[in-house]
Amino acid sequence: MTEHRAPRRAAEEISASSGAAARPHEPGGSGGDAGVPADPRGGYRLGSRAAAGGVPGEGPGEHRVRATTQDGPAARPPRPREQPPREPASVTAPPPASRTARTSGGAHAGPAEPETGRLRYVGAATRRIARGLDLDEIVLGLCRSVVPTFADAILVYLRDPLPVGDERPVEPLVLRLRRTDRIPEDADTEGTLGPRLPLVPAPEVSGAAETTRVRMDGPLAEVLRGVRPLFAETGQVEQALAELVDCEVPTGRRAVLAPLRGRRRVIGAAVLLRRPDRPAFEPDDLLIAAQLATHTALGVDKAVLYGREAYIADQLQRAMLPDSLPQPTGVRLASRYLPAAETARVGGDWYDAIPLPGSRVALVVGDVMGHSMQSAAIMGQLRTTVQTLAGLDLPPQEVLYHLDEQAQRLGHDRMATCVYAVYDPIAHRLVVANAGHPPPVMLHANGRTEVLKVPEGAPIGVGGVPFEAVELPAPEDATLLLYTDGLVESRTRDVWSGIERLRERLGAVGSIVCPPPLEPLCDEVLDILGPGDRDDDIALLAARFDGIAPSDVAYWFLEPHPQTAGRARRLVRRALRRWELDDLADSVELLVSEVVTNAVRYAGRPITLRLLRTDVLRCEVGDDAPQLPRMRHAGTQDENGRGLFLVHRLAQRWGATRLSAGKVVWFELPLP
Repeated sequence: MTEHRAPRRAAEEISASSGAAARPHEPGGSGGDAGVPADPRGGYRLGSRAAAGGVPGEGPGEHRVRATTQDGPAARPPRPREQPPREPASVTAPPPASRTARTSGGAHAGPAEPETGRLRYVGAATRRIARGLDLDEIVLGLCRSVVPTFADAILVYLRDPLPVGDERPVEPLVLRLRRTDRIPEDADTEGTLGPRLPLVPAPEVSGAAETTRVRMDGPLAEVLRGVRPLFAETGQVEQALAELVDCEVPTGRRAVLAPLRGRRRVIGAAVLLRRPDRPAFEPDDLLIAAQLATHTALGVDKAVLYGREAYIADQLQRAMLPDSLPQPTGVRLASRYLPAAETARVGGDWYDAIPLPGSRVALVVGDVMGHSMQSAAIMGQLRTTVQTLAGLDLPPQEVLYHLDEQAQRLGHDRMATCVYAVYDPIAHRLVVANAGHPPPVMLHANGRTEVLKVPEGAPIGVGGVPFEAVELPAPEDATLLLYTDGLVESRTRDVWSGIERLRERLGAVGSIVCPPPLEPLCDEVLDILGPGDRDDDIALLAARFDGIAPSDVAYWFLEPHPQTAGRARRLVRRALRRWELDDLADSVELLVSEVVTNAVRYAGRPITLRLLRTDVLRCEVGDDAPQLPRMRHAGTQDENGRGLFLVHRLAQRWGATRLSAGKVVWFELPLP
């Protein structure tokens, strides 16, 4: 005779045999979806014992339920031919099969087939839910798995805001309707048109509450604390359901309220509804609802953590790279940064432009090995170090030497490449030092392109290797391109082939219009990357050399003695008269007198005085004293301490920069 299992015991064995899908604290379902075929009638009832399962399979998450007879094990049904995995529009169960599949002993195997159908459904549904990466995908996976196979309508409520990790949840507990799904009103679930649902869970027409504030002493809070899915057939569950959706809904065994509990706390609830023309839910269906709710809650936890990490990565990237480039005198700048992939927003590439004393500018591009969060953190430390070293006005080779020392202090595996160039717009010269980085490429005003011959040097972090700088001409209207190896290297070409291709692209652009606009030029350069031809992140920095004409510069050396301030005033007035800026003479003389007097007081060697006429009038006074001036508020009886206060009030901008041997104090005034 055929051995029939008790309903509760059979359901427990189904839950236990479904692997990861039956464990409430483990994410479910690895591997692809089994591709469960759909019922053409769209209404297969997993909870009804009148429905028979299809042929048992041996795919992932599936186990055979064998019937036994007096003569031995039941005959094994033929194994179906494996089909390639496919993702259906919704997870559905196999079409009904014969309820009288006979064993070798002539007995029936009726109870095993519905249980196998439920098992196949749970396996496919949990795999689909587990495949989602973000919140919307996971909730959509739940809705598509439930409707129309398991229920006619579903409402999913999630906590607002969702707690992340070990964060303390925000009080009070508020649930927000995240998504609804339903069977269309004209759906044929049993071969006939079914009546309209008492609740049509669509946001535009539904009466369901968008938000629900859970009373901690109310019935909804009590049901959520119980965690288990429940039928709306008791007074407490009916009251909890009414509190959640705040409208009339089916009750009894046509509605299931399933709390969604994550790894640490309840994060929401799902409401499953069936039409009056379909059979009500059965007790075994609560086990299925529990499995779906558990996997959904764990998936939501995963998505929230993933979203927080993606947000942190994006913010880290924004903090590591400059928000905007400065626009120093005599040079125009443009930049681009492309991450390695949309899922890896942070990398180790960086670029920077740092204004230096004397209207010079430092141009920096670097690349830390890898494109992970750790690479981005190391990149941030090295970029900060470069900015600090640049502020000391060290030569490029010294900057790379100290950067190499800093990388070794950070760790033995902190490797990076870097190119550091200093452009002087007055001298029209460029000083470049390289640490294992691809060489810069220059586009001249006549359309000629060249790869600059710069000693390559060893990468940052090797240690004990000297760096060498080279001085090159930087002609007016020339364009310098600094980049990382992600622009020129890929799986299909080496670095030098990519550099030659970059040079050819620059030449093609320069032959059309020269000098080309910087922003379109950067886009043209990035076009050398074909679809799928990028393996690394890319940093690109373009600099157009405008320079400063010698006629717009006035430069003097002054001996530090008491009469120097008076001589400085006369020299400044003469230069302003030559530039036809007599309207600024009084203000400039006053400010120059104060700054020169302060320099004479502490200087031991000749001081420098320089005027630059660009879009503003800039005055620079340098001396050999390392102490930076500090603005003070002088008292009514004080005889000094007002010089920098006047500079602060009259100048448009001012500042002081420490040099390797002394300092420079500067101020700017707008041109009339």
